[in-house]
Amino acid sequence: MEKAKVYFTDFRTAYGSLSMPQKLQKLIKAAGIGNIDFEKQFAAIKIHFGEPGNVSYLRPNYAKAVVDVVKELGGYPFLTDCNTLYVGRRKHALEHITSAYENGFSPFSTGCHVIIADGLKGIDEAYVPVPGGELVKEAKIGRALMDADIVISLSHFKGHEMTGFGGALKNIGMGGGSRAGKMEMHNDGKPKVAQKKCIGCGRCVKICAHNAPTITDGKASIDINKCVGCGRCLGICPMDAIHSMNDASMENLNKRMAEYAFAILNGRPHFHISLIVDVSPYCDCHAENDAPVVPDIGMLASFDPVALDQACADLVNAAPVMENSVLAEHLRDNAEACAGYDHFHNITPESEWKTCLQHAEKLGLGTRDYELIKIK
Repeated sequence: MEKAKVYFTDFRTAYGSLSMPQKLQKLIKAAGIGNIDFEKQFAAIKIHFGEPGNVSYLRPNYAKAVVDVVKELGGYPFLTDCNTLYVGRRKHALEHITSAYENGFSPFSTGCHVIIADGLKGIDEAYVPVPGGELVKEAKIGRALMDADIVISLSHFKGHEMTGFGGALKNIGMGGGSRAGKMEMHNDGKPKVAQKKCIGCGRCVKICAHNAPTITDGKASIDINKCVGCGRCLGICPMDAIHSMNDASMENLNKRMAEYAFAILNGRPHFHISLIVDVSPYCDCHAENDAPVVPDIGMLASFDPVALDQACADLVNAAPVMENSVLAEHLRDNAEACAGYDHFHNITPESEWKTCLQHAEKLGLGTRDYELIKIK
């Protein structure tokens, strides 16, 4: 496979020159977004709206820049994400849309609507085959994401406590999975009940087609031998008492994430954008964010999400470490243990990221071999 082209521009500008959203538009046009036929096509712009309280998520100005280009090309863009597996303010569509609006992603500021891809309770999903999948044969994807004609990922590249970093593949794969899909990626798809939260309402019993949940002494429990991991109980519980066991190995988590990304992108036009800015050490899913671990680096775009993630990782690992960051603390306090490892490992030693890119490459989603083309 020949090298993938990854286009890059930095965050420098001059007085009276292009703004950052304008530089982003120039970048994606140079990268060839116009080669996609958008005419009267629905274009899903997959983005993370940020958990309220966290302020390191991408600014909505960047989303508007991409939306405007898609409209210029004749497309019908919408911003989308799926509901979260964990309990927060994005676990069902009403809270999720409210959170998006609070963080600035309203139709008035971005020029398009927000659609939560897996619906009101996170159970509106499409079952999508994974050609060549080792761990996932049929991915559970937010239906609106699969209904789109074109997929664009707009990702905030930053650290992540499990997958090393969050970039294009995580934004698409993990982010595009329904609540049941996220549970499958994080473990073998089996939920459990937090007894203290359970009120014994029986909704999980009524929605299960396999008689896995039962109520005993006013509390629910789930027979994992009967459970098929559909995640319906997870979405229906009014007390958020049902949750994922979260027992997947890092290697399997990364493989499943790559397989979900492949299921979403396979056979459709797709384009990918990542911004290495406000590089917080952990996920934007947290309701807080720590100080950036490296300086702001730039914006990148490519038709190849694997090459894009590899390029972003290489740029971050080559960047100087910011003082007053958790990475600087780890390097200072554990210099011997950190020696020979990359920034992502040294932020969270338990995390792992290379398996995802290797597996995505094996599936045919892209290549880790790239040419970095700089746009002024």
